[in-house]
Amino acid sequence: MDHVILKTKNVKKVYNADTLHAVTALHDVNVEVHKGEFLGVMGPSGSGKSTFINMISTMDYPTDGLVFINGKNVLNMSANEIGHFRYENLGFIFQEFNLLDTHTIFENIALPMTLAKEDPKEIEKRVVSAAEQLGIGDLLNKLPPECSGGQRQRAAIARALINRPGIIVADEPTGNLDSENSEELMELFEEMNRKNGTTIVMVTHDSYVASFTSRLIFIKDGTLYKEISRGDRTQDEYFSEIVSVSSSSRRRKREEP
Repeated sequence: MDHVILKTKNVKKVYNADTLHAVTALHDVNVEVHKGEFLGVMGPSGSGKSTFINMISTMDYPTDGLVFINGKNVLNMSANEIGHFRYENLGFIFQEFNLLDTHTIFENIALPMTLAKEDPKEIEKRVVSAAEQLGIGDLLNKLPPECSGGQRQRAAIARALINRPGIIVADEPTGNLDSENSEELMELFEEMNRKNGTTIVMVTHDSYVASFTSRLIFIKDGTLYKEISRGDRTQDEYFSEIVSVSSSSRRRKREEP
């Protein structure tokens, strides 16, 4: 796991930069993500973690600094180039699932390949394979409203994996799931990471969900506040440190004048 697949260099993001209401959401953030790593991102509301995930997923651009994915500076790409690059390199999983209710689970999973005008036979082959891998092979003809929250999130994961991207970006993926489905989802992520070597970058506010990661960065007031790794520790030991760091961050915020 020595290959750096994603890197930010002195990334800064200022909203409303040319107005009296300028807000700096990120301050010179430097992060490296290695191939096959499961990185978690935590921080209180307004800390800048959502801005950070938007920067590394090419959904937004920094005011200053650089973003590299697979060694390529994405800021030098045109809109068309970035769209194609995003399709080939990134898969997205959202809290809201973002499935189309009027399309079947098959059609939802196939959507990225359909938009890219891939061969229909290859689309069917990959959709069926991804659905079977995620345990939803019998749901392909159903509509999302006919499925449970956990099933819909699995469909969203299958859609994210369909292009075989180098990086999965997950933004609060358990936010709309109950505790049982959340645990199942995180065990699935862990299996994807360990068995398949899938690189995952996940934002979460949940300390238990974060304990499934291999490394965790904490963002506070737009800067990297702390970084911890699981290493050889048990999940319970890792979870205890995550809770301790999170509590310390909140306590310091309350103590500040």
